[in-house]
Amino acid sequence: MTKRHGYALLSALAALVVILSAVIYVTTTRGEDTTRGTVADSGPHHGSTVAPASTGTWVGAWSAAPAGAEPGTETLGMAGRSVRNVVHVGTGGTSARITLSNLYGQTPLTITHASLAVSAGQNTAAARAETMRRLSFNGAASVVVPAGEQITSDAVRVNIPHDTDVLVTTYSPTPSGPVTYHPRARQLSYIATGDRTEDATGTPYTAQTPFWRYLTALDVISHEADGTAVVFGDSITDGLTSTIGANRRWPDVLSQRLRAAVESGDDLPRYTVVNEGISGNQVLADGLGRPADNPSGIGRFGRDALGHPNTKVVIIDLGINDILRNPRLADPNKIADGLRTLVRQAHARGLKVVGATLMPFQGHLGWTPSREVVRQQVNAQIRAGKVFDAVVDFDAALRDPYAPHHLRPEYDSGDHLHPSDLGFHKMAAVFDLRTLRGAGQAEL
Repeated sequence: MTKRHGYALLSALAALVVILSAVIYVTTTRGEDTTRGTVADSGPHHGSTVAPASTGTWVGAWSAAPAGAEPGTETLGMAGRSVRNVVHVGTGGTSARITLSNLYGQTPLTITHASLAVSAGQNTAAARAETMRRLSFNGAASVVVPAGEQITSDAVRVNIPHDTDVLVTTYSPTPSGPVTYHPRARQLSYIATGDRTEDATGTPYTAQTPFWRYLTALDVISHEADGTAVVFGDSITDGLTSTIGANRRWPDVLSQRLRAAVESGDDLPRYTVVNEGISGNQVLADGLGRPADNPSGIGRFGRDALGHPNTKVVIIDLGINDILRNPRLADPNKIADGLRTLVRQAHARGLKVVGATLMPFQGHLGWTPSREVVRQQVNAQIRAGKVFDAVVDFDAALRDPYAPHHLRPEYDSGDHLHPSDLGFHKMAAVFDLRTLRGAGQAEL
């Protein structure tokens, strides 16, 4: 080989390296503080085409805490069925990824087919066909999620508008149980027999379900937001008594309000709002089982509150169940100290914490004068600035001025504990959006 031919060969090899480098893409995992991402577009039929780079900020677009093991699924799980979860995102994006959980499974969960698509409308199993994307996991179409673990998908290019429903579908061919689920979804999702994962018509999805199964997060690369605000709480945050399929939980309304304020030019942070409420949740006590159904706020805070991409602020509305569900009279100082433990964990990440006072519940079956005293003592510490960086006074906003131990009638769902749709709207309306500014490093 002549020297000239050798140089030509080296030049050709160098050019090949440049071309290969241009098509290598980087995927990110949930929870990293990665602000820029470049992702592949798998296309409607799982093609291998590499899309142009999609840059933006990873933020949480939707979430639901894994709350327990679904009764009746201990042996078969959802074997042989397609699970189509319907979720609502307040913020749009140009790329997306999901997190699936087998936290409560006792055996490995095998997912052989998963997809994501923009819904064709509200409260439907039908998808916009052009948005259907097959999901992969570390480059493979199938994934096995070990018992007690979770997995985040690779990112796919897809345009998701803000304020829209997204369909996330999984298919598992083999028994695996019990199913990790979120029971109080306040949203209908769908089930089909067989692998109908990429069916856009929705026709095979003849069964409805009030649960979210396996899916715990949807993240997007967004140009509309710079960070994530996490709302952490119990059934009031979970939206237990809100209208099904209407997205009227108070974090939903807060998300809409913040977006509208930013679009109108207010000097406020551009944050998404995600919901990490679990009905019945307590600050201090776990539920039954191993792992515990309905784990304590302290036990789940690191995963559910701090595990989102680019979390900037945590909003906490928690503690009423520590009063209601304690067979003895709860200690208000222990509840407040538990809340401070959450704040310290958030401060260790440089995050600000906004906390809420506990709302009245006289008229509820669990109310007693002694429990009312405990609620007032916890609220006194919160209002005094001894727990959180900033406070939203839901108690003052929703109590009946003529019977302050009761919810105001129009804000009461009827059980004298949980708000109505109007009550949830009031909670979001009185939240001072300016408290979302800044990072919390206070020493309490």
